[in-house]
Amino acid sequence: MWNSWILVAGLALLCTSSAMQVDYDANAMIIDGERKLIFSGAIHYPRSTPEMWPDLIKKAKDGGLNAIETYIFWNAHEPRPRQYNFSGNLDFIKFFKLVHEAGLYGILRIGPYVCAEWNYGGFPVWLHNIDGIELRTNNEIYKKEMQIFTTKIVEMCKEANLFAPQGGPIILSQIENEYGNIMDKYKEKGKEYVKWCAEMAVAQNVGVPWIMCQQGDAPQPMINTCNGFYCDQFKPNNQKSPKMFTENWTGWFKKWGQKDPYRTAEDLAYSVARFFQLGGVLINYYMYHGGTNFGRTSGGPYITTSYDYNAPLDEYGNLNQPKWGHLKQLHEALRVGEKFLTNGTSETKDSGDGIQLTTFTDGQTGERFCFLSNTNNNKDVNVDLKDDGMHFVPAWSVSILGACKKEIYNSAKVNTQTSVMVKKQIGDEDKSAQFNWTWTLEPMRDTLEGKGTFSANTLLEQKRASDDLSDYLWYMTSVDINGTSFNEGTIFANSSGQVVHAYVNGRLIGTKSGYSFQFRNPVSLVPGRNNITLLSVTVGLQNYGDHFDLGPEGVTGPVGLIDVGNKTIDLSSNAWNYKVGLNGEAKKLYDPNSPNLQLWRTSEELPIGRPMTWYKTAFKAPSGTDPVVLDLMGMGKGHAWINGNSIGRFWPSQIADNNGCTDECDYRGAYKEQKCLSNCGNPSQRWYHVPRSFITSGTNFLVLFEEIGGDPSEVSFQTVTTGSICANANEGSLLELSCHGGNVISKIEFASYGNPKGRCGSLTKGSCEAEGSLSALEKICVGKESCTVDVSEKTFGSADCGEDKKSLAVEALCENQMVYLRELKKKKNQS
Repeated sequence: MWNSWILVAGLALLCTSSAMQVDYDANAMIIDGERKLIFSGAIHYPRSTPEMWPDLIKKAKDGGLNAIETYIFWNAHEPRPRQYNFSGNLDFIKFFKLVHEAGLYGILRIGPYVCAEWNYGGFPVWLHNIDGIELRTNNEIYKKEMQIFTTKIVEMCKEANLFAPQGGPIILSQIENEYGNIMDKYKEKGKEYVKWCAEMAVAQNVGVPWIMCQQGDAPQPMINTCNGFYCDQFKPNNQKSPKMFTENWTGWFKKWGQKDPYRTAEDLAYSVARFFQLGGVLINYYMYHGGTNFGRTSGGPYITTSYDYNAPLDEYGNLNQPKWGHLKQLHEALRVGEKFLTNGTSETKDSGDGIQLTTFTDGQTGERFCFLSNTNNNKDVNVDLKDDGMHFVPAWSVSILGACKKEIYNSAKVNTQTSVMVKKQIGDEDKSAQFNWTWTLEPMRDTLEGKGTFSANTLLEQKRASDDLSDYLWYMTSVDINGTSFNEGTIFANSSGQVVHAYVNGRLIGTKSGYSFQFRNPVSLVPGRNNITLLSVTVGLQNYGDHFDLGPEGVTGPVGLIDVGNKTIDLSSNAWNYKVGLNGEAKKLYDPNSPNLQLWRTSEELPIGRPMTWYKTAFKAPSGTDPVVLDLMGMGKGHAWINGNSIGRFWPSQIADNNGCTDECDYRGAYKEQKCLSNCGNPSQRWYHVPRSFITSGTNFLVLFEEIGGDPSEVSFQTVTTGSICANANEGSLLELSCHGGNVISKIEFASYGNPKGRCGSLTKGSCEAEGSLSALEKICVGKESCTVDVSEKTFGSADCGEDKKSLAVEALCENQMVYLRELKKKKNQS
């Protein structure tokens, strides 16, 4: 059991009439005396909107979760020292209250370092700029700031009665995050820091257990936990601690210039089933809903604005099928055995060749519950369990056996639909006719002439110089050529990323991007003074690794000139002028209520391909309730706003290379982020989520800042909806088909009960089939938003397939209900 003195201390402070006691042992979380398994999912409140939260939470609960987890994002809440923001989509108190109202538990991961592919790992950059500070180590300045923020979050939760002993939803809290992965780099100071973190956390008296993920030496009473793609072999450092999988990565994040990662539903389910087979107590999906990196929140560098993460709920909040449904069925199967997994004893027998049978037995009744796994990555097997029957177990799969006899779930047998999501054009198909654009050039006369707001006789690191108030930092200097021309020279500048635009005497001479690079370009200078301006652009600050906070950003130098005689003029120690941000940002050109409306202009011919240009247009709200996306094909790189709300950075000119993608994805074998890639040869991100709450019923405004040159005439709004659904379901199962979002099943394109072949989009009949397959399915499903099909001869009639086990393959179209009813009425009138 968890150290009782800590629990008592917490309860003494927090106890209310509706208090829940949270405890644990090696086999269960124990909540008010009930032994439970925890199925949790990560939903980060700032990666969605408050209007989206209820729906996301409901879909998580419908998917079989009983808990929601989130990080707390320090830099979002405290952008300046002691200046806090907990409004809008940063209102984590409201978020947890909604979790509670839904009847779910909450898991609070304070960190306050979070990683999370979030800008600077969640640290506010002002922290980095405190003299004498060292982050994530035994440094008194850092520890003081960390404790102040941690205490503030805890006190806010207490005031809102969010901890379980107060009757709230939060049953677990986390301090630090994956520190064990890099702790050795901090040596003894790292060990001292971990010990301090534990003591500081316990002293908060929250009344619920504390966890430390990826921390093998976590001090007691911390529960150390596991993160990764697989955690079945993980063992806690205390035999009394429950086995927790705090981050099961449902996919992977994406960077600009990279392809789309994809993790199959079969492999994800396999990792979960194996975890519980070998004594797991808590699973948390990272992510259950990934969402969107609004504003400048994406880290990396180079993390895309989309944080879809191939999660069970996609970026827009739609069900990602079959992953959502396949996991839902897994959770249902595990709940059948919950009393065995949390109370009974277990025995695992290894039969060789990757076959393992784990039997959980109720000590009082003798009842059993079994997992039968095949960890071989290419060999299917038939396993003879004697009195418990013969069981077919595909390679890389786990079967869950009720009473150790009947298969109630197999991780490789997907009996849920695949939803094919499509994007539908809004309004006129001629994109150029949709919008009347106004535009203005970014005012740059001051910076091109070398006029800044502060100066130094050195090259300043960008985080220190800009305090991360903007992606943009101007470096300006001048050089005197002493009355002679400099026609065939070279300018060079070393940068630690991520983009540099170079101007000489007011003219753009070149651009380069990368993680760490040297900009190098031919240059011609004039006799006398020459102005050199370098615009350094960050694309998300580093968020992971030991001492990542010390990684330099911006123009790090040297910066210099090389003349035709190969003589170098070093400009690194020149007098440099600096300016943070764009003038357009300062003038709030992204805000339709900005007082600088006179700057916008119109012209018969829309300027395209111009760097450093702002574009603005008005638009009407798209009808319906389907999620809205902005298609920015044709644009280069920049930032987008809807009615003053940032929807994030865009960079559709970053194209993924043509190699490494495949139409077929073999789920078998250990997953890595480079497995099963897609989207080769296309923009890393073309579509950008526009939450419905950002759009009003009247006139709306879209503002784009284009940094490198693009064509806004190609821009359009689209909606995301279910275009078609398909499924393969085994005989004896119940198949649920649904179009969701107010759409109905308008047509059955294909249906065959027997031994159909192929996959979604290319289904064909096999050698045997029930003749009434199509008509039976049409009768059950057409015209409905969802339907449930009993996959059996009772539904479809006889199919003479010999000894082969029969299955159903189906493909159906989805259509807006109003459109479907209108077309149906039209057909009836015509007949």
